[in-house]
Amino acid sequence: MNQKFLFFAGLMLTYIMTIIGGGCAQVGMPTGGPRDTLAPVLSRSTPVARDLNFKGNKIVLTFDEYVEIQDVQNNVLVSPVQKNNPDIRSLLRTVTVKLKDSLRPNTTYSINFGNSIKDVNEGNVFKNYTYIFSTGNQIDSLTLSGRVFMAETGLVDTTLNVLLYKDANDSSVLKTRPDYMARINADGSFKFDYLPAAAFNIYALKDGDGGKFYNSKSETFAFRTDNKKVNTTDTATDLTLYAYVQEKPRTQAATLSKSPALPAAKNTKNDKRLRYQASLGQPPLQDLYTPLQLTFTNSIKTFDTQKIYLSDTNYVRLGGVKTTFDSTRRIVSFQPSSWQPESKYVLLIDKTSIEDSTGATLTKNDTLRFATKRVEDYGKLLLRFTGLDIKLHPVLLIMQNDVIKSSYPLTANEWSNGTFSPGEYVLRILYDTNNNGVWDPGNYSKNLQPEKVVGIPQKLSLRANWDNERDIKL
Repeated sequence: MNQKFLFFAGLMLTYIMTIIGGGCAQVGMPTGGPRDTLAPVLSRSTPVARDLNFKGNKIVLTFDEYVEIQDVQNNVLVSPVQKNNPDIRSLLRTVTVKLKDSLRPNTTYSINFGNSIKDVNEGNVFKNYTYIFSTGNQIDSLTLSGRVFMAETGLVDTTLNVLLYKDANDSSVLKTRPDYMARINADGSFKFDYLPAAAFNIYALKDGDGGKFYNSKSETFAFRTDNKKVNTTDTATDLTLYAYVQEKPRTQAATLSKSPALPAAKNTKNDKRLRYQASLGQPPLQDLYTPLQLTFTNSIKTFDTQKIYLSDTNYVRLGGVKTTFDSTRRIVSFQPSSWQPESKYVLLIDKTSIEDSTGATLTKNDTLRFATKRVEDYGKLLLRFTGLDIKLHPVLLIMQNDVIKSSYPLTANEWSNGTFSPGEYVLRILYDTNNNGVWDPGNYSKNLQPEKVVGIPQKLSLRANWDNERDIKL
């Protein structure tokens, strides 16, 4: 008893001396340790994963920490596809799946959870876990893989799904849900796992109405020519699909208009001032190879070419100037036979020369003074192509901000232009197979594939007064 007392008394004395010797200690809250960056760990599943002769309709996944489920509709894929979506819920450390459909006999099922499962505290995602089971006595193990690109741009749209139909005909995609569905990765690739040995019709679809079949020409869609089936036992099959929209919605077409937006004006009943914007920057410089353009807020009803015209600085009217409107009559272009480099021009606008569809006119005469660029303001561009198929009528598309700035038919593996404006560009190759000068979409009812555009990943940076060269392998 005395020994224990002495022992504890010694400990207490040591503690007091430590406090006294260390001075006044600062009181603080514990830091809590480093931030948790680890995803939840699956502890067990009931029934066990890859279970055979599955009979029930309930699956429970148990994790090592509290988890929650999110955005099930856009994350979870059940294959074969269910008519009724399963009920998926989380509670504490578990995620429970209740299947609502009857299961097919002798069929391998997979449930891919995508990014739907995450821990409660830090939101760490349990990525792309797939639970597999079979209603038969084996797990199917065959695969199909491929790529999907947008035919008009050569780019990838990850919101598309790839669909497989087993024992289907050409009209199945128009009327019924697919048997299997897979997502598209950032590089355009897709892969189906745990498939049986079978032949499938294959499509890609971005469904606009929430269903799982192609029922609108405004939906993004892809198919194989002649609806040729793909077989899971044929590893050499080329599964590259090219998606298109056969008829773009009117609202989308409007956003693709090349007409620049004008600044919003104060709108009053008595405001009848005509508003426009010239295609000149600051300082006002005119490109040597494009027309001068005026863009108006509303379409133009009256336009008197005798009272609005180009002149030199002595106000002498220039001859040979073509004046044209676009289809909306909002953009008017002035194009002389040629712009002289480093020269000054004047656009004279009489106040009575223009009236728009609302009756707006100019309140006074207007004068636009501007100069043209120098030859040295442009760069030389030389492109050398490898793998270019001249027989398919390739067209070089030069893009800025997803807008085609210029296009050039290619007749050889080398192309050059000595008067190119400097800037950052994106290049694409359109294979204009019908040689009509524009990209044409596909048509499933006519078994017609879309024309293909090949995207060139590297951006092109052009410098003024410089020889810009690029080797491009397609």
